[in-house]
Amino acid sequence: MITGRTTVIAHLGYPTEGFKAPMIYNPWFEAKGIDAVVVPMGVRPQDYAGVLRALFRIANLKGALVTMPHKVTTAGLVDELTATARIAGACNAILRRPDGSLLGDMFDGAGFVRGVLRKGRAIAGARALVVGSGGVGSAIAASLAAAGLAGIGLFDTAAASAERLGARLRMHYPDLDITTGSNDPGGYDIVVNATPLGMNDGDPMAFDVRRLAAGTFVGEVVMRQDITPLLRAAMAQGCRVQVGTDMLFEMIPAYLEYFGFGTSTPEELRAVSKLEQEAALHQVHLPRRPGSRPGG
Repeated sequence: MITGRTTVIAHLGYPTEGFKAPMIYNPWFEAKGIDAVVVPMGVRPQDYAGVLRALFRIANLKGALVTMPHKVTTAGLVDELTATARIAGACNAILRRPDGSLLGDMFDGAGFVRGVLRKGRAIAGARALVVGSGGVGSAIAASLAAAGLAGIGLFDTAAASAERLGARLRMHYPDLDITTGSNDPGGYDIVVNATPLGMNDGDPMAFDVRRLAAGTFVGEVVMRQDITPLLRAAMAQGCRVQVGTDMLFEMIPAYLEYFGFGTSTPEELRAVSKLEQEAALHQVHLPRRPGSRPGG
């Protein structure tokens, strides 16, 4: 029940049809008796700068979740960035502090890394390829580096984006072996699709899956469906995988703490989420997560 005392968290992006967060946060708020709500708000890129500042004049708006295509733009619109957001060059969370100033942070990378580690894949000393150097790719690269990677490959169809990310990483991790310019996954322990490829039927693969070695850990950020064509092909190669929604469920506890709502676990969040009901309502097929039992 939304009341006059309800705390609002905006969910900013465009388009909004693929947003999953409201179907996780809002059931959790209800289960915990927290008078708060996450509200999707579709803002076109050309309107974003003006809308963002005006939005934070709303008295009961505590913060915002930020998703594509606004993560990079947001980094230049808030008053201060955390160290993680500065390295990533983007942010996906905005907190309005008591003095009215806006603090930007980035949790995509932390969510991805926590998911990888939870599945037993060591990161320290490994080599990773991150395809896509936008907001989410930059965040994942920064968090993987912080977790102790030995080397990282960066690729983006806009080559300058990968080069800029590499330069930012070198400033903070001078011992990290960084290469750019190739999306060949051969020879890597961890490979990440941090592009939107896979959101739409008929999208090309982000990299040549045939070059994956059996045992390579392949991660996905696309959340429109769990087992994307890329992950399906990787599994056929004998690879372990991480679906896009795993990153989301792993980062939400950090978000909750950031906004002052306490914390949770991925298991607790999955137990109350309404993703399956939302999928059924819109006739979206969400296959089982790898390793889950039928009906689980």
